[in-house]
This record gives sequence, structure tokens and C-alpha cells, in this order.
Amino acid sequence: MDLLDLIPFQNEFNKTYHGLTSNATHTSEKPVFNELKVRRYEKPVGTVTDFISGKVDHWVGWELKSEKTAVGGMTTLRAQVTSVILFGMKIDVTFGLFEETDINGRLITTVNAKAETNIESRGDLGESRRIIRMMLGALDFEFRNQRVKDDDYQYRSINTNGAAAAFQQIFDNAHIQHQIKPEGSSKATTIEFKKRAPVQTITLNKPAEKNGEAPLSITPASENGSASTASETPGISAQTTPSRPKVTIITTKKTI
Repeated sequence: MDLLDLIPFQNEFNKTYHGLTSNATHTSEKPVFNELKVRRYEKPVGTVTDFISGKVDHWVGWELKSEKTAVGGMTTLRAQVTSVILFGMKIDVTFGLFEETDINGRLITTVNAKAETNIESRGDLGESRRIIRMMLGALDFEFRNQRVKDDDYQYRSINTNGAAAAFQQIFDNAHIQHQIKPEGSSKATTIEFKKRAPVQTITLNKPAEKNGEAPLSITPASENGSASTASETPGISAQTTPSRPKVTIITTKKTI
């Protein structure tokens, strides 16, 4: 007996810890929680597959994505579940079914599952585990009289280390997000978007007037014959001054 078993509410503590530190869950032969134990039923794979796909079609928030059979005989069903607790986050769940024949010629279907939450954090509050438990619980109730126990399976199976073991290994190595990468592993490539070069504006400066003097204007002579002198006029405002330099000609008008 393990001394850790004496800790009260140990199972609840473990669920809380895994709910805050992981966002992916999968079934296995020796799971952390008994509800994630691999299931085996004395039923053809087609019967179990139809039951799972039927539940996915009728349950609210569940959507069937794909259903295919691999070359080795493994049938895979992929579905997407909308989580209410996670405010509409999507959970990708995959069910793998493998059919084999026992020593008596009867069919046994092994059911595995893995779920992964599409969330940018380390924990999903246990939603991935609850999604798997929901489907496995429905299978246990539907095929409660055809469920094969572990001891019985070890006795009836022809080759426990053959294709069934390889099939189980796929789910035992389920990928978990945000796992710590080993030292020396290649880093992700950063994608940089090039910005367009800014348009350069060239400002043409107006020619400055020599010595800061304002241009002179011509004042015609008076009628009594006296010569008029050039008077200074204020400079033209910057808004009305043309860009090219202005040349002013000063002349003297005399009366004969």
C-alpha cells in the first residue's frame, strides 16, 4: 500500500493539478484516473463506430469532422466539441478503434481516445478529460454486458504485443501542448513582414533675399516735374510669392 493513498481527497487534488497544468488527455493501460482506462468490448468495430458517430450527431456542441479507416485496420473518428465552461473554446477529440479476433474466434474491439484543447494556456480545467469520460461512459452503459475485462483479455488475446500494442502506443504518445523543449532544440522561425519604404518628400526652399532687404517698387514722378525716389515696400507674403525668384527693375521717369 502506498502512503500517498492515505492522503484525504487525493483523487480530487490530482484532478485539480492536471486540470491546471495540462490541456490534453488520452487513454492508456495505466492511466492516472480510472475513467481514462482503455475500453474493450465484445462487439464488431462497425457497431461501436456507428454508436460513437450517432452520439456525436445528436449531442449539443459536438461536430463530426472525419471518419476513416487506416491500412492496418484502425478506424479513426475525429470530432470537435464546443466547451461551455471555457467560453466557447474548441476541443479536438479523436477516437481510435481496433478490431481483433480472440482464441475463440470472437471479435473484440479496443477503444482509445485523446482530446486536446485549443487554448493558449497550460491548463483547460479538466475539460479534455471530461469530454473523453462522457463518451466512454456512454459506451460502458450501451455495451455493459459485452465489456471485456483486463484479465479476460490477456487470456483471450492471441498476441497482446502485436498490432494491438502498436495501436496503443499511438495514443500513449499523445502530443501535449506547451511541453518544455529540450535544450539544443531548434527554435521556431520568426516570420517578419517587410514594411513599404516611406515616400520621401523634398521641400524646395525659396531663394532668400539678399541681406534681408525687401524688394523695391517703382513710384512714378509727380506732375510738377520733380523726380520721385524709390520707396521701400513691405515684402510679399509667403503664400502669394511664386517659387521662382522675382527681378525688380528700377527706372527714373523725368518730364521735359
